[in-house]
Amino acid sequence: MKIEKTKTMTSVLHILFIVFSLFVSSNSYAAPASDVEFSEALQQLTQRNLSKKQVAIESLQLLEHAKMEIVLNALLDSRLYYIKSSKKVVLVKKLDQGFEAFDILDGSSLGVQGKRKVKKIGINNKIRKSLRVGLALLNLKNPDAQQRLMAVQDMMNSMDDVSADILRKLVDGESDEDVNRAMQTAIALSDIKSDDKKRKLAAVNALQYSVSPETKNALLNVVKKDEDGKYIETDAAIVTAAIQALDKINTRIKFYGFTETLFFGLSLGSVLLLSAIGLAITFGVMGVINMAHGELMMLGAYTTYVIQLMMPNNIETSLFVAIPAAFLVAGLMGILIERGVLRYLYGRPLETLLATFGLSLVLQQMVRTIFSPLNRAVETPEWMSGAWQINEALSLTYNRLYIIIFSLIVFAILLMILKKTSLGLQIRAVSQNRSMAKAMGVRSEWVDALTFGLGSGIAGVAGVALSQLTNVGPNLGQAYIIDSFMVVVFGGVGNLWGTLVGAMSLGVVNKFLEPWSGAVLAKILVLVAIILFIQKRPRGLFPQKGRAAEN
Repeated sequence: MKIEKTKTMTSVLHILFIVFSLFVSSNSYAAPASDVEFSEALQQLTQRNLSKKQVAIESLQLLEHAKMEIVLNALLDSRLYYIKSSKKVVLVKKLDQGFEAFDILDGSSLGVQGKRKVKKIGINNKIRKSLRVGLALLNLKNPDAQQRLMAVQDMMNSMDDVSADILRKLVDGESDEDVNRAMQTAIALSDIKSDDKKRKLAAVNALQYSVSPETKNALLNVVKKDEDGKYIETDAAIVTAAIQALDKINTRIKFYGFTETLFFGLSLGSVLLLSAIGLAITFGVMGVINMAHGELMMLGAYTTYVIQLMMPNNIETSLFVAIPAAFLVAGLMGILIERGVLRYLYGRPLETLLATFGLSLVLQQMVRTIFSPLNRAVETPEWMSGAWQINEALSLTYNRLYIIIFSLIVFAILLMILKKTSLGLQIRAVSQNRSMAKAMGVRSEWVDALTFGLGSGIAGVAGVALSQLTNVGPNLGQAYIIDSFMVVVFGGVGNLWGTLVGAMSLGVVNKFLEPWSGAVLAKILVLVAIILFIQKRPRGLFPQKGRAAEN
């Protein structure tokens, strides 16, 4: 009985294949079925006999109708019912008092039906497999390449001879490179189970270019051994080809793993660059150890949160408003700190350290009073969500990718300000020789204020970036202040290029050490390495030049 059912199912699937092949070869769609024909075909699904229901579903799949995909998905999700009295097939939404029924053709509500007045159209695993093939066939006709790619990937999970024959008919006419490659992989996954040795060997050679889990599992099945340690596959050429293919795949996976780790290291380095670049300016020009720098980053993050509260319907564009707003808020706070406190403490590094540490506590408590001590979640815009899936073994998250680009843009803008503007000229003059700059008419006190404001504003911008990676809270900046000082000292005080190289180096080294030593030990090892490096080069990688710097 089971054999007869299997034969019936296979023959019907072959009919589907023939019909679909005729459609492909003629390169034109069949005439769409009318609503009446579609409704009559739907009514055939109410039969209790599973074999007859299977035939009814496959006959339904031969029709061209706009609601076909909705019906097939509803069958798979157990949302397709029929009203017992009229045998009308409907979509349902489960309620406490029963089911709300919806007309399939126009989507209109047919009211709430009692639980005893409707019955679910049940299916088994064989029918589910047939439904998935039918859905894949529908999506393979889709003009959107991404939909066709998803259809092929769905077919990979349940490849059989019929599915492989369908893809063979389509692969030569597929113009999209990714879809074409996926089709070839799916065909090879089917052929690798074949008894034909030539076809099996060709499939093994084709699969060496794919890194999907299905590919690796299929090749591992080829090189399986029995209890005596002998290969189950008797053809030595196929076994050798499978072993070589697995070696190539593993090498490629390791390379993609290295690339992904490098990407995460660069993204961490970008965050460190944003947090340290403002510190490098203030520390280099003014010699101030600003322990409140992390709290200025925190203010930028909270500014992003407030902007989103003010623009609840424009989350996609809120970041473009938050960036200049955070720069102004943190920059004005930095000028206020410099004019109100720091200008009275120049030349006394210990007092400036204690004063800025006290200010950091004040800013933290201010935020706790206004926003409460609880963390605040900042929404990520849709264009920053998700990941760029390069292949099955490598994906790059969009938020980190955009932060890398953003940090480099901020770096370029700051470099241009310092190199191409009068403010930048005065900042460089004061940092290299303050006394000579004052003698030449540079108002060093205002340069100090604007420099501190500029560095603080960049810290606020760094807070905007951090809000897209972590929750916003009063202690947000504390996690980055020590790393920021490490970057500045390692790269060279006051040197922007040194800050860039130092931030990226520390970020990458941290990420490569973490799998081996753990996150905490990795930071300790990096700190020890920097201490040893500073013993050899006390002024960092790129020391600042000038008479004052020499002293």
